[in-house]
Amino acid sequence: MDEGQSPRKRKREEKQSPKGASAPSLIYPRLTGQGSDQFNVFLSFKGSDTRKGFADHLYHSLANAGTVPICVFRDENSLPIGEEFGSQILDAITRSNISIPIISENYASSKWCLRELIHMMHREERASHMVLPIFYKVEPSDVRYLNGNFGKAFHSRKKRFEEKDIQEGQQALEEVSYLNGWESEKFANGHEGKLVEEVTKNVLSRLRREFELDVDKNLVGIHDRMIKILTWVDNSANHAQMIGIYGMGGIGKTTLAKAIYNELSNDFRHRSYLPDIRERAQNIGIPYLQNQLIKEIQPIEQHQILKVDDGISLIKSRLKAKKVLILLDDVDCQDQLNALAREREWFMKGSVIIVTTRDKAILDQSQFEVDHEYEMDGLDKVQSLLLFNRHAFRMDHSSRGFESISSDIISTMGGLPLALKVIGSSLYKKLNLQVWQDVLEKLKKEPDGEVQNKLKISYDTLEYGQKQIFLDIACFFVGKESKFAMYMWEDCEFYPHLGIDELKLRCLIKIGDHGELRMHDQLRDLGRYIVRQEGPPKRCSRLWVYKEAFGVLTRKKATRLKVLDLACCNYLRCTPDLSAFTKLETLILEKCEKLEQIHPSIGKVKRLLILDLSGCGSLKELPDEVGKLKNLEELILDSTGITDIPMSIRCLKKLKKLSALGCRSLREIPRSIVDVSSLDSLHITRR
Repeated sequence: MDEGQSPRKRKREEKQSPKGASAPSLIYPRLTGQGSDQFNVFLSFKGSDTRKGFADHLYHSLANAGTVPICVFRDENSLPIGEEFGSQILDAITRSNISIPIISENYASSKWCLRELIHMMHREERASHMVLPIFYKVEPSDVRYLNGNFGKAFHSRKKRFEEKDIQEGQQALEEVSYLNGWESEKFANGHEGKLVEEVTKNVLSRLRREFELDVDKNLVGIHDRMIKILTWVDNSANHAQMIGIYGMGGIGKTTLAKAIYNELSNDFRHRSYLPDIRERAQNIGIPYLQNQLIKEIQPIEQHQILKVDDGISLIKSRLKAKKVLILLDDVDCQDQLNALAREREWFMKGSVIIVTTRDKAILDQSQFEVDHEYEMDGLDKVQSLLLFNRHAFRMDHSSRGFESISSDIISTMGGLPLALKVIGSSLYKKLNLQVWQDVLEKLKKEPDGEVQNKLKISYDTLEYGQKQIFLDIACFFVGKESKFAMYMWEDCEFYPHLGIDELKLRCLIKIGDHGELRMHDQLRDLGRYIVRQEGPPKRCSRLWVYKEAFGVLTRKKATRLKVLDLACCNYLRCTPDLSAFTKLETLILEKCEKLEQIHPSIGKVKRLLILDLSGCGSLKELPDEVGKLKNLEELILDSTGITDIPMSIRCLKKLKKLSALGCRSLREIPRSIVDVSSLDSLHITRR
C-alpha cells in the first residue's frame, strides 16, 4: 500500500473535495457464499514500486484462483469519505488469514507500509496469522540490516516517521527477514510469472482448510467408509456420477458425505453444498434451493428463480459445461432431486453429485441412474464405546470405575452416533455412579429404535427456560437467525445466551456458518412430539403446521399464544382479526410481499412488544390503531411501501426502536416522533 498523506490530512481534504468528485474507495471483495468481510489474504506493497506490475498480477491471480475462492485485500489509493484510514487498514489485516508483504526497494520508505508490517508481525506472533514475505528485487540481508538501496530509502524518509514507527519498524523488518518466503531474483531465474503461480499455489494449499465443510473432530468409524466410497469415484468417467448414501436419521449420513466432499473438493473448481433440503424445501421452497445451487457454482450471474421449471432450465443451461461437485443433503422426496439433479446430462462428464436420504426409494427411482448406493449402519461396540467416551469423558477411554456402566449404557443405543453423542455429552463431568445408573435404567425402559425417547433423556436434564428455548427452536427457528427469538426469550427471563450455550454444549443445537440455528431433525421431531402431547391444537403452546394454525386463528381460539410468525406468507393481503389474541407479544410479518392492510384489530393486542413488517413492499399505510399499542417496544418498517408514519405514534410511550430503512415512498417523518421519550434507536432512509 502507498503511503500518501496522513489519515487526518487526507480525511480533511476529502471533506473539502468539490461536489461531484468521485468518492475514493478501498477494494472490499465479497465472494458469494462466504457471508462476511473476512479477508483471507492481505497484500502490502509500495505502490510506486509494484502497484501496476507484480502486485497487480499477484492480486488477480489470487482473486481468480479456481479451486479455493479467496478474498484478497489491497488498497486502491484512498478511503470512503468520513472513514479513518489507519484503523480500516489494520482491521483488514486482523481479519485476514494470511498477509503477504511485497518488500521492494522503497517499501520501508512508506510509513504505512511499516505500520502494516508491524501489525502483521504482532498478529503472526500472537494469533494464527501467517506472514509470507516476498523479497522483490531486494536481499533479505539488506532488509535485516537496512543495507544497500533498501536501507537508503528507509533512512531518507525516517525523519518524517514517529519514533515508535522507527523502532518497531526496524524490529519488524528484522523479524520478517528471517521468515521463509520468496526472493524474486532467485526464484525461477527471475521469471515473475512463475513466482506468481508458486505463491498462489502455496496460498491455496494453506487456505484449503478454511473452505472445508465443518465435520466433527471426534469422528469414529468414518475413515474406512469414506475410503470405500472414494474408490467408486472414477475421474475418467465419461459421464457425471451420482453416489447415494441412505439410512435412518442420526446414523451419520451427513457427516460421512461432508467428509467425502472435503476430500474431493480440491479437485473441483465449481462446488455447492445444499444442507437440510427436506426442511428448507418445506420452509422456503425448492426455487430458493435452485437459486442457491446456481449462485454457488456461478456466483457472477444473479438470478431470481420463482418457479421450479425456470430453475431446471437454468441449471441445465448454466451447469452443463462445468465439472461440478455437489452435495445434496437430506433429500426426502423425488421432486426435490428432480429439481436439482434429475439427469446426468445436466452436468459435464467427471462431475460428482452426492445425495443423502432416509428413503432408499428416492435413489432407486432416480432418473439420474445412481452409480453407487451406500447404506449407513450403526457403529459396532468398540466404535460406539470410543465415540461415547470422547463425549462423556473427553478422552478415548472411560474414567476408572465407569468402564462397566459405560459399556452397559452404549448397549442400549444400537450404535446410533447421534444418541451416543447426545447421551455422552449429557453425562460429561457427572462422575456420580448413581446418576449414571439412573440414566441406564431409564434407557432400558425405552423400546429399541425409538430414538426420540432416547434423546428425551438429554432434554429432561435441562432447566425450565432451556426447555422452552429448545421447544421454540424445534417448532419455529430451525435454519433461522436467533435475533427476534432472543428478544422474546429475554423478556421471558429465560437467560437465552446461557441457554443457547448449554444447548450447544449438550449437542442439542448448532449454530450455522451464517449464525442460523441448526438442530438435527431427530431432535426437532422430539421437540415437536413433546408439544403435541399438550393436547389438541387449540391448547398447544406452539403451532407450526399451516392448516392447524389457520384453523385456530380463524376460529379465534389461540388466546396461551405469544408469538405469531407469518413471515413469507406470500398470499396474505390483510392480517387476520387479532382481537382475541390478547396475550400476543411478537407479531412477525416479514417479507409478506402482497400484504396491503393491517387489520384495525391490531389496536386490541395490548401486550404486543414487537411488530416486524420489514419487506412488506405492498403495505402503503399503518392504521391509526397502532397508536394503541401502549407496550410496543420495536416497530420495524424496513423496505415497506408506507408513505406516512401515523401521527398516533406519539402515543407509543414505550417504543425503543423505530426502523424504516429503505422506505422509498416515505414522504416525511411526523413531528410527533419527538413526543416518544423512550425512543433510543431511530433508523430512517429512503434508499
